[in-house]
Amino acid sequence: MLGWLVALCVVTLVVLIWPGSKYFGTDRQTDALLQGLGISQQAAKDKAERCISDREGGDGAQAAGVDPLSDEKARTVALICKPSALANYLLKHCRTFSNYSPCVGWTWRASAFLQSVYEACWPYESPVQFVRDNLQLSDDGLVALDWAVPSYQKRRRTSSHSTSPILLIIPNSFGKITRNVLKLCETALSHGYLPAVFNRRSHNGTPLTTLKLQQFGDPADLREAVRYIRYRQPAGRLYAVSESSGSGLLLSYLGECGSSSYVTAAVCLSPVFRCQSWFENGLCWPLQWALVLYQKICLSRYRTALGETIHTDTLFSSCSLRGLEEALFCQAGHAGSTPVAPAGTTSGSNCPCAWDAYWERNEPLRDVDEVAIPVLSVCAQDDPVRGDTQSTVPLELFETNPHFFLLLTDRGGHCGFSTQSGGSAAGALGAAGSAAAPSGEMESRGTNWSHQALLEFFRATTDFFNAEERSKQLAARRRGLGGVVGGRVFRNRSVSTCKRVPACSHNIHAIFNWQRSYTR
Repeated sequence: MLGWLVALCVVTLVVLIWPGSKYFGTDRQTDALLQGLGISQQAAKDKAERCISDREGGDGAQAAGVDPLSDEKARTVALICKPSALANYLLKHCRTFSNYSPCVGWTWRASAFLQSVYEACWPYESPVQFVRDNLQLSDDGLVALDWAVPSYQKRRRTSSHSTSPILLIIPNSFGKITRNVLKLCETALSHGYLPAVFNRRSHNGTPLTTLKLQQFGDPADLREAVRYIRYRQPAGRLYAVSESSGSGLLLSYLGECGSSSYVTAAVCLSPVFRCQSWFENGLCWPLQWALVLYQKICLSRYRTALGETIHTDTLFSSCSLRGLEEALFCQAGHAGSTPVAPAGTTSGSNCPCAWDAYWERNEPLRDVDEVAIPVLSVCAQDDPVRGDTQSTVPLELFETNPHFFLLLTDRGGHCGFSTQSGGSAAGALGAAGSAAAPSGEMESRGTNWSHQALLEFFRATTDFFNAEERSKQLAARRRGLGGVVGGRVFRNRSVSTCKRVPACSHNIHAIFNWQRSYTR
């Protein structure tokens, strides 16, 4: 109780003493904030224009989040990507990308820090219920999939013959189910998706049945969960969304699996890209203190069992996120780790080589070149958790890799993205099977702008792939029709040649049968 009172006092001091010009106020103050982050408005605009260099006029202005008639929207949101056919399609069909109007003025929702804390900690009464599937892994460990269902379904399971798309949601690496995750499940249900929340070992009430915790970027457990989803819902497309530090697991999975990921498209909401430096540099002490305390509370119930493989005294005396991660996974001699202690160190001490080796195996971007699906990252420049944009966001990745797209906003905090119209609206579950609602209607229901953007991204990428597939089939059909005509002429001209070459005779016979059935 004393700790919560101290936290309340700290938050109160932040609200009262924190200079309002840091987050609130006029355009000049906004410019000062951007300059403090090391990002100028013109630089953001120039980066956005790189992905639309082959487009001209109004389409280009709209795609970069720029309204030719308004300077205010010129610094609202920018799409940074490599020019491609898919990028052009997204710029044309994703209207939400340019419809972001963040809260401004003297309101707490305009504060990046306060709206981030609100989305992470404030309770949310959601009408969504969850049906849990506990999955036993190959090493006898357990992970859980929580399937979101509306209240009117009375917790009934969805048929395996359903063709509804599946939305796999990966929460943050600490296992906290936030308002953002609950509202995303609610919005996805109203748009016809089947949301499933992935819970790691020991997270969110999942029993810890083995003396092994999931490392930060180890996708082995997620890979088995995806296989189960494909087995249970073989007819539905699979999409993936990650929140905050959970993006490390999603990016690791997409990089290791490549084209075998079974995922159509993915979105990372306020991701943490360079995770080793994020753990090393740390957060501002109120946020770091809260995250360390939360993780210790979750692990305290397994203190006796974990004492067989790790030094629990070191674990529970750590005061930083790096200290916790090192105590859990980087101790010399820890089961499942492969560090070699240098000369002169004790067998139970942490060493720099173990920390570096750990991140060589767990850094999310280690296999980024193998990603084979479109991935959208939604980030805010004033994110208080991720840190400075220039040093924490790999802008060169989005400028050179055609599979990665970045929506970079001026405001929004960490998984916040509060809007003017949605600031005071409460979320409500839409009718079952309803089609995609227009932008204004979704805002009136309190849908986050980032949720609108990711659902529109999924729809646009799916439509683009379907159109590409239809064009390929049409081209193949035209080529096949031309080959049939030539085959018939060749067969009529020389049958004896085909008798001397059985393989050729078989192929021509197959072509003739196909052409005969086609003409019918």
